[in-house]
Amino acid sequence: QVYLVESGGGSVQAGGSLTLSCTASGYTASYNFMGWFRQAPGKEREGVAAISTNGGSTELADSVKGRFTISRDNAKNKVYLQMNSLKPEDTGMYNCAVAGGLLAWRRGDFAYWGQGTQVTVSA
Repeated sequence: QVYLVESGGGSVQAGGSLTLSCTASGYTASYNFMGWFRQAPGKEREGVAAISTNGGSTELADSVKGRFTISRDNAKNKVYLQMNSLKPEDTGMYNCAVAGGLLAWRRGDFAYWGQGTQVTVSA
């Protein structure tokens, strides 16, 4: 069992920044990738960013490249998503999740995910 708790969401104006944090506990060793997906009303779930266990590999959705950065601190069991130059289309519920590998992440095959934190970007 893996437990994931997100924080850091909020409301910002377009062009602003937010940093999301995810704290993991439980048996995370079986899952090689950890990251964030988002979903907005009426839209499909989208994998936003993921990072490997040792931080050596990252994956970013094309829609956020150049604006979002994912990082992790294994000593604190945390993963962060730094979001800059936010746009209204970034609005949605952001969930932290784990997956067994990069291919699983790309398929949206998330093993566990948290309850999410809301991000709202106004024009």
